[in-house]
Amino acid sequence: MASARQLLSLILLISTLLTFFFTSPSHSSSDVFSGVSVSSVDPNRVTLSVYYETLCPYCSNFIVRDLLKIFENGLISIVNLRMIPWGNAVLRPDKTFQCQHGPAECVLNTVEACVINIYPRVDMHFRFIYCVEYLALEGKQAEWASCFDRSQLGKVPIDCYTSGYGNQLELKYGEETALLNPPHTGVPWVVVNDQPLKEDYNNFVAYVCRAYRGGNVPEACRPFQLSINSTVEENPINPLCYVNEAKNFTTSSPGKKITNL
Repeated sequence: MASARQLLSLILLISTLLTFFFTSPSHSSSDVFSGVSVSSVDPNRVTLSVYYETLCPYCSNFIVRDLLKIFENGLISIVNLRMIPWGNAVLRPDKTFQCQHGPAECVLNTVEACVINIYPRVDMHFRFIYCVEYLALEGKQAEWASCFDRSQLGKVPIDCYTSGYGNQLELKYGEETALLNPPHTGVPWVVVNDQPLKEDYNNFVAYVCRAYRGGNVPEACRPFQLSINSTVEENPINPLCYVNEAKNFTTSSPGKKITNL
């Protein structure tokens, strides 16, 4: 018969496993994702592209504290959200690449690329990305594998990474990032319908709402309706992980076995 201490431990374990997700500093992500539908496609959707790297603290902070707003008040219904996990990495002639924040970032960038590829629905892969970036903010990125269970996804992306296919996905993201015009100067680099927001990235909701030209204006955009044709008042004070600060480069090789970060 189990002791009282064992029963208590079991109860605590079950309670932990039943917790669907983290509670962010200002959001409950499970509440935000509940009821989210991305099945209907508005032909006037605004494309919101986020170029980032997993261990840049400014990227993690933006994803956890700001970008999550995209799932509130119907905003996702008018947005095509694209996540591009390459950041300030540099491609070498031998097709390996170097990451700004060391080998752990190469691993996590590639794993997130695999998750995006295998789970293309934005509400699915964003759960995983949010989870990893939340852990990164807490300095617990070594626990990233727990995000497969926390986000209720399978572990198929691990095979994608170890097979080397994830590196192929990363190289495509690298090519896309290299073609940005104007070139990105740092990350997070947020682009709304080809307009880079630069250091004003956390004001993305206003840019999205003003770029939308359809008739299904969501609740999230109502504060901007009266001035829909005006320009956004820029407030470029948000920090970036700048390209010219990319000094901690470490090479990643295809098909590398995942080890502890």
